[in-house]
Amino acid sequence: MIDSQIDLRSDTVTKPSKEMRALMASAPVGDDVYGEDPTVNALEDKVANLFGKESALFCTSGSLANQLSIRLLVSPGEELVSETNSHIVRAELGAAAVFSGITTRTWVADRGLLKAEDVLNIVKPNSGPYLVSTTAIAIENTHNFGGGTVQPLSEIKILREESKKLGLKMHMDGARIWNAHVASGISLSEYGKYFDTLSVCLSKGLGAPIGSLMIGNKELISRARPWRKRYGGGMRQVGLIAAAGDYALDFNLKLLAKDHLRAKEIAKLIEDIAPDLINSETVETNIVGLDLSRYQISAEELAIQLKQAGILSSALGPKYLRLVTHFDITDKDIEKIKSIIPKLLKSALMAK
Repeated sequence: MIDSQIDLRSDTVTKPSKEMRALMASAPVGDDVYGEDPTVNALEDKVANLFGKESALFCTSGSLANQLSIRLLVSPGEELVSETNSHIVRAELGAAAVFSGITTRTWVADRGLLKAEDVLNIVKPNSGPYLVSTTAIAIENTHNFGGGTVQPLSEIKILREESKKLGLKMHMDGARIWNAHVASGISLSEYGKYFDTLSVCLSKGLGAPIGSLMIGNKELISRARPWRKRYGGGMRQVGLIAAAGDYALDFNLKLLAKDHLRAKEIAKLIEDIAPDLINSETVETNIVGLDLSRYQISAEELAIQLKQAGILSSALGPKYLRLVTHFDITDKDIEKIKSIIPKLLKSALMAK
């Protein structure tokens, strides 16, 4: 076993820097359940303004921010539609059904790439008293299990225009919207125009230890506050953590471009060895997703071999392995990855 591991499991594994910790230690605080934490209040205002919205609510996790959002857009017994491999459908443990009585239906998209037509073909609003009615659409940007796919703004615009005619609401799971913003050059406020609610994560990519926000208008956020407390998400002197998010937005957002370049570099390295594992042209952000369906080796088996060689990865299904770059990865780490992966893959993939 290698003592020093290069951790590519996720961009959630980053550690707070000394500068971030210093800001956390000095943050003014108050009781957030009473709305009296000045650092939290300032962060909520800052993030709402970034997206051109009226208000925001600080949450412990992206799953909570998502669940609060869809709870307010979809009534019990009604339907939310999302992509088959979206985080809301696959990675939140059925929370929409368990907590809110929401049913879900999905469309299939290659790499999670949004096409408005795919969504509009399955929505069923106003279905009457005997069939479930669609009331909201959830879009994930970037799409995690799709390999960090950036959703096309043109398709988002079409979907918003057509779904609005049908009386449907739209939610963005923007856990990695920061990566989409940096990769596409599209402003956060432009993204914000097309959604009734958004969730954004400060601990993915940006390096904060904890924290996400739900974003929307004042009425929605006011209604979300008691639900946050019902779900066990009420917090007290949490400005200590909110300060980390504030620091991340000011100083770490700009670091994402380097993560994207490194992910592309790793993807090209792998593509040169096994072009049917990944198309490097599709790697737009910081996620490298490897499709092992054409090989006998499983994702778990390859992850074990990588770990033994000093690289941690995530097996997310029998035949899908994910590598995620982040700003705790160094140039030295990248050189080590370059020296390890070609030799290991050639050996691991021989039994095709």
